[in-house]
This record gives sequence, structure tokens and C-alpha cells, in this order.
Amino acid sequence: MFKIKTLLITLAMVFATGVFADVVSSIKTTDLCGKKVKKADEIYFYIEQGDGSRIYYYDGETSAIAYEVNIMANSTRPSGFKAMTFAIPSRSKAEFHLGSASDIKWVNPKLTASAKIEPGTALFQMIPTDLEHSSIAVGGSKERLGSFGHLMRGLWESTGIYDIIAQTSSDFARTWHLGIGKLLMIFIGIVLIGLAIFKGFEPLLLVPIGFGAILCNIPLAGIAGPDGLLGMTYNIGIATGAFPLLIFLGVGAMTDFGPLIANPKTALLGAAAQIGIFGALLGALALTVFTGDIIDFDLKDAASIGIIGGADGPTAIWLTSQLSPRLLGAIAVAAYSYMALVPIIQPPIMRALTTKKERLVRMSQLRHVSKLEKICFPLVITLLCALILPSAAPLIGMLMLGNLMKESGVVARLVDTASNALMNIVTILLGLCVGSKLSADQFLNMETIGILILGCVAFAISTAGGLILGKIMCRLSGYKINPLIGSAGVSAVPMAARVANKVGQEYDPHNFLLMHAMGPNVAGVIGSAVAAGVLFKALGG
Repeated sequence: MFKIKTLLITLAMVFATGVFADVVSSIKTTDLCGKKVKKADEIYFYIEQGDGSRIYYYDGETSAIAYEVNIMANSTRPSGFKAMTFAIPSRSKAEFHLGSASDIKWVNPKLTASAKIEPGTALFQMIPTDLEHSSIAVGGSKERLGSFGHLMRGLWESTGIYDIIAQTSSDFARTWHLGIGKLLMIFIGIVLIGLAIFKGFEPLLLVPIGFGAILCNIPLAGIAGPDGLLGMTYNIGIATGAFPLLIFLGVGAMTDFGPLIANPKTALLGAAAQIGIFGALLGALALTVFTGDIIDFDLKDAASIGIIGGADGPTAIWLTSQLSPRLLGAIAVAAYSYMALVPIIQPPIMRALTTKKERLVRMSQLRHVSKLEKICFPLVITLLCALILPSAAPLIGMLMLGNLMKESGVVARLVDTASNALMNIVTILLGLCVGSKLSADQFLNMETIGILILGCVAFAISTAGGLILGKIMCRLSGYKINPLIGSAGVSAVPMAARVANKVGQEYDPHNFLLMHAMGPNVAGVIGSAVAAGVLFKALGG
């Protein structure tokens, strides 16, 4: 029994020595007579040594926090390898990639995740190589395993728990979002999944978005990084704008433009409901002016926020990915959340802006729309868009292609694929990619709160814009148009049309407004795409 206790005490001492002992090593100094090289507007410089190696130094204007460090001494890394990432005040997150294949000779032992890096600090020494290989001679490896304590320490430092503790305790005011902030974002991801499953809030999007938020905030996993699955998928589908366009193809294959063709006047209601886009754009700029350095939106950011008012998720994602990718996560979550809250947000506005007499207006039955009209409609809209506003052609073109396939009746297999299999696959990938942008360092800030507030304001203004024009058309037509259908001018298809019908039936159970409301509803899809095209054309450069 005594021997067992002695053995346990010995093992504990070895473990403690390996885990908690300080590694004493000095910062390697450089022969300053070497050649110093610094490019314009860079945050680093290097000094070339006589043996052809380079020692790199951090040279930013302020101190930085090491977000991640991926290089090790005595290792070879390929060209493009992400060596490290720094968080630098007043700048975007800095990722350092090797410009060529390199032999890493030495790495500053103080260069660890969450370490504070002062200007002038040596980072690492490397020798650029023209060719690399992974072959070693049989029995040629001289490496030995470290002590048990050293191995256990390495295992502990490779855990997410250690990273969260280290990032949180390093410099709490500056690095908390890299530590405990990740736990908070994981919780937010779980909340989004819960809202989708138990409350039915846009489950097709919020489930993958919520899970993507969880994955991207797992410490050290790197799944949302440029070399991770979500990072590569984002670059392929979101950065290029391909996923939102494929979603529009599926939406077109499921949309019936018959009500709009039967009553073209309702297109005006869809146009009026886009006023919230430009209202929120001005609001974002005003918020920047009044909050100073707390919230800082430029014109591209403001345009991306404003598009939330169109209540069209794919359009919001497409425009934001082109103009302001850093805000993609917050804008996408806001857009889809408010789309899910249409039955809660719109009815109070509808009751406040219309009278009981207006809500009781019954509209005459829509005329029959021929197949030829339905086939010609997508062709005419596409040509008009191409001639008048080419920048909106990608969105409008894909929407109309899907609709043409549907109305032609001769490509049933393509319609089925576009509206089911393809739509579902892209929806999963789109949601995961959007969720990957909900990282703690990008989401947990005052700008996110501003986006959520402005998004709600934009949605409310858009609803009010459609209702006000609906009231005007009601009076001009001699009470033949129910102004409630103006609220359906936002692009939340078909939920906004259902809400208009439901509110109308609260006052007259036999008043069926659904098909009448579908006219401005599908017109809103076109209107939001056109608005996105205008903003992209104006600000894309």
C-alpha cells in the first residue's frame, strides 16, 4: 500500500512539474546589421540574415493580441499556410500567410494564443525554400518524446477549455470575446435552433444557421477558417454570390405570378414597400453620426442593413456578401428573424394605419390568366431588367428562369430538382455558411445591436409604405382595393399575404384577400431584387 502511495505521489509531482513549470527562454535577438525590409502599409518587417534566413517582427502602430498561432520551430510549411492571426485595434483581423514554402527555424516562445504583442517584437525566423517534400530516411528521425509532464501540458493546452480560459484571462477588456464570448455565441446558436424547432421560426434556415454558429465558435477547431469546411464552402457559395442566386432559381420555380399579371396595379404596392430599405440606409448613417466611435457604419454597411427592409433573406445575403461581408452574420439573422416574426410585427401596424371601413373592403375576383401570359411574363421582365438595370440581372434572371421552367410545363424534372433537391442542398449550405459568420469577435459588439434595431425599423417602414399607398389606391378606386394587401408588398412569400388575409377576415370572415395579396407579395420579391441591384450598381465599386 505504501509503494502505491509513493508511486502516485511521484507521478503527481512529475505531472505538476511538466504542466506548471515556467519555460525559461529569452527572446532571440537579431544582428541589426542585416538588411531590413518593410513594404508600404504593412504591419511587419523582416531582417535578412547572412545565412539567407529572415527574422520577422511585428511593426503595428499599437499592441496586438495573438488570436491563433499555427507555426512551430523546426518545421516546414507550404506556401499560403496561415502562420498566425492577430487582433489589432482600429484594424480588421490580421491573418499572416506564408508567401512561399518555408523552413521555420525558430518561433518566439512568448508567441502563443492570447499573448500581447508589442511593436518591435520578434515573431519567428524562417528560410524560404523553392521546393518541399515530406520524405525522411528510414530510421533517420532523431526526435524523441518529451517528458510525461510536457506531453500532458501539450494535451491540456490543445483543449478548447484551456483556450477559453487563456483568452478570457489574458486581457479581459480586449480578448473576452475570444474566450467566454465564444461560449455566449454557442448559447446563441442553441437559442436559434430552439426557436426554429419549438417555435417554428424559419426552421429551414435557423437550424443550419444556429448549428453553423456553434461550429464556428468551437475553440481551435478552425472549421470556419479559410482552410476549414465552412470557410471553403463560404468562399465557393457566398463570396461568389452563387448560393443566393440558386435559391432564387428555386423560388422562381415555386412562384405563381398569376395574381400580379391579373392585377398589374398591385406592382405599385410591392414597389412602395421597398421604402424601408432606403429609410434604414439613412438611419444607419444617422446612427453613425450620433454615436461617434461606438457604431461606425459606412455607406456600404448602411446599404446592406437597409436591404433587411425588403424581408428577402437571399437578397439580403447576396447584397451583403458583395458590399459588407463582415456584417453578413448579423444581417442574415436579423432578416430571417423578422421574416419569421411577420405575424407579430405587421398586424399592429396594419390596424394603426387603416380604418375599419377600409379593412372591410371586398375586392372583385381576379380574372383568369392564360398560359401564354404566364410564359411571356418572365421573358419580358428579364429583358426589361437587362436593358434598364443590368446590375439586377443575376437575381431577376435566376428568379425568372425558375418561373419560366415552371410555367412552360415541359421540364417537370428540372422544376422538381430546382424546387426540391437543389433548393434543399443549397439551403443547408447557405445556412451553415451564414452561421459561420456568427463568430464572437464579429458578432458581439454594439454594431450588432444597431443592425437588429435598424432591421426592425426598416421592416416596419416597408410595411407602412405599402399600407399608405394601399390607402391612396383605395380612395382613388372608390373603395375597390383593400389597403391591407399593401402590407404584403414586403418579400416574405407567402407569409405576408397570409397575414393580410387573416387580418381582413378578423373583421369579415367571408372576405378572402389571399390571392389579391399575392400580387404585391410577388411584386415585392422583384422590387427587393431591383433595389439590391441599384445599391450594388451605385456602391459595388
